[in-house]
Amino acid sequence: MKISKKDALIWFDFFSQLGEEEEISVKHEEIIYATFAQIEAAIDHRNEILKAEIKNLKTLANRTLFVGKEEKFAKGCRSCLLGTGLSAIRKTNKCNLECKFCYNYGELDDIHPVGEGLWEIGGTKFYEKDIDLLLSVHQKPTGISYVYLEPFMEIEKYYSIIRKFRAAEVYQHLYTNGTLATEATLKALGEAGLDEIRFNLGASGCADKVIENIGLAKKYIKSVGIETPMTPEFFETFFKKQQAILATNLDFINCAELHLNENNIGNYAGENMYISRHGYVSPIWSRELTLKFMKIADAQNWDLAVHDCSNDTKFARGLNLSSKAGLPFGASNYACEFSVLPYEIFIPILNDDTFTFLAEEELPDGYRPAMIDF
Repeated sequence: MKISKKDALIWFDFFSQLGEEEEISVKHEEIIYATFAQIEAAIDHRNEILKAEIKNLKTLANRTLFVGKEEKFAKGCRSCLLGTGLSAIRKTNKCNLECKFCYNYGELDDIHPVGEGLWEIGGTKFYEKDIDLLLSVHQKPTGISYVYLEPFMEIEKYYSIIRKFRAAEVYQHLYTNGTLATEATLKALGEAGLDEIRFNLGASGCADKVIENIGLAKKYIKSVGIETPMTPEFFETFFKKQQAILATNLDFINCAELHLNENNIGNYAGENMYISRHGYVSPIWSRELTLKFMKIADAQNWDLAVHDCSNDTKFARGLNLSSKAGLPFGASNYACEFSVLPYEIFIPILNDDTFTFLAEEELPDGYRPAMIDF
């Protein structure tokens, strides 16, 4: 059913007032899903118009979009989207910053440690001496990533395990906000064998120190880039410092579509939200800004790759991972990150007179707000 915005608003106002103990009926689900479909269809239409304005928009095996130099497209992303996946290695449970878009916002002091001398890989705890066993038993992944939370809080612990995976010829990349990096630590990472480093430039507000560290990283690490959630703040600040950022000769910029969870969604209260395939919840401006960013990069012919790491891309990632793992046809780990969906977050977009549905129909009998048993 192509529910109208007016009816959807009435219903979602009702859903937002339901107590946790009150169940959603099947008819309610149909209303909810019809509303999600209407919002998503309108957003897809808007995004298609933005895509059409990008002259040299490219695809990576129909799994994601990018502009610029294909040879500079991050190999870590290729591993994620085309290879045997991207195995995350977790060590550090602390961060020196608290970003409003962080998935762990508000709980950074409560993150459980991995354990002294241990690394978490695939949910299992390993000592460094166990890596040889792991590599002899499991198929070697096409790539691994060091994530969660800020590795430079204890970066000296990473060098030896990077050397071990380098000896096994496994492609490795690392995420950082870049504020704690120094030329000495970046050089040590390069000498250990790190293939790629990604700076979350938005975390520091495009700080000059981090921009300088991006340039230093290029001296020692083969592939250097930016990966940050696309927000209005990052978009605005990037272009104020565009010349200095591009002068670092970085290889890629991954523009991540910001998706929200129970920790960080309060920081974006009142924004227009949508839910992609009943999975990730995002402000609608995030991908719109990415596409506008890519249009500028393409028009100015930047000497790098700019990647649209959207919710669509993350959906493709989930399918690739499940296929490589031998899971049933269609299986995916892409899912909603809310245990109970907060329906009130969709009220702003349904109240926004500038956001219109593509087509609307009168609800059938039994689904109109005045006819159904609340």
